[in-house]
Amino acid sequence: MRWHRTREGGEVLDFSANVNPYPPEFPWTPDVSALKDYPDDHYEALKEEIGRRFGRDAAEVAVGNGSVELIRAFCSAVLGPGDTAYVASPTFAEYGVAVRLAGARCTAEESGAAVRFLCNPNNPTGELLTRAEVLRVLEGAAERGAYLFLDEAFIELADPKESVVNVPDENLFLLRSLTKSFAVPGIRFGYAFGTPELIERVETVRLPWTVNAFAESFAIEAFRHYDLLEESRERIARERAWLCSRLDALGLVYAPPSANYILIEVPMEAEVLAGRLLSRGILVRDCRSFGLPRHIRVAVRTHEENRQLIEALEACLP
Repeated sequence: MRWHRTREGGEVLDFSANVNPYPPEFPWTPDVSALKDYPDDHYEALKEEIGRRFGRDAAEVAVGNGSVELIRAFCSAVLGPGDTAYVASPTFAEYGVAVRLAGARCTAEESGAAVRFLCNPNNPTGELLTRAEVLRVLEGAAERGAYLFLDEAFIELADPKESVVNVPDENLFLLRSLTKSFAVPGIRFGYAFGTPELIERVETVRLPWTVNAFAESFAIEAFRHYDLLEESRERIARERAWLCSRLDALGLVYAPPSANYILIEVPMEAEVLAGRLLSRGILVRDCRSFGLPRHIRVAVRTHEENRQLIEALEACLP
């Protein structure tokens, strides 16, 4: 089981973080000797490995210290004062933060926006658009002369067939994360795809050497074992179905899930239920920050852990 230690020193089962409960296992030993040198700031070997995996040229790949760095670098590269970005709610709050840090502002109007943000599958709702639907969104953005920022951080744990990672388009910037799929939040590694011109702009504003030597080494090995994620998806789908059946039995309403997390509507303030669950050693995501005061988001974890979540919900719900 993966335990999360709180600041008070206690330990809880962490259902608030959406990482793969069944990550691929492969041999990897950090090379301590790599620490004596600076990494290659162009990350050529790493980008070539990613390019081979996804059928893209290395010049179409950006890497960063987690997804957040790439979100902020992209916004810094393409947005400025007077620009607007369309961010549909509810979704990952970092998009709006990055837009504002770039001096631009968020808008509820898609027309006129320089960037349209789309998370697929969406966090926290789990809504998964089909590949055809995403391509229509991209076409619409291109017609308006806007970029589509497409975040596919969870698609590897949902349905990769709906990805557009193999679509090179001058209006598309596509973000991925190794953190979620390989359950390695500690290494902080994100990657993205775009035209060579756009990637160069993003890489220019990215701070140097942000991907450390151990993260680079792990990422290269992970992409060489990328096919193992198929088993992860199958196991997650089985556990997700079981978890949904138990939520149904509790009479709880939830958004149709597609990946390794479920957005649940609860019959009380989310803060209250989250507090009750925490007292029983279960940490869930209180979704007030998404503008959803009566929703919680829970990760799909192993069967035994999911069973403990259901037992805690049974005890905490009115």
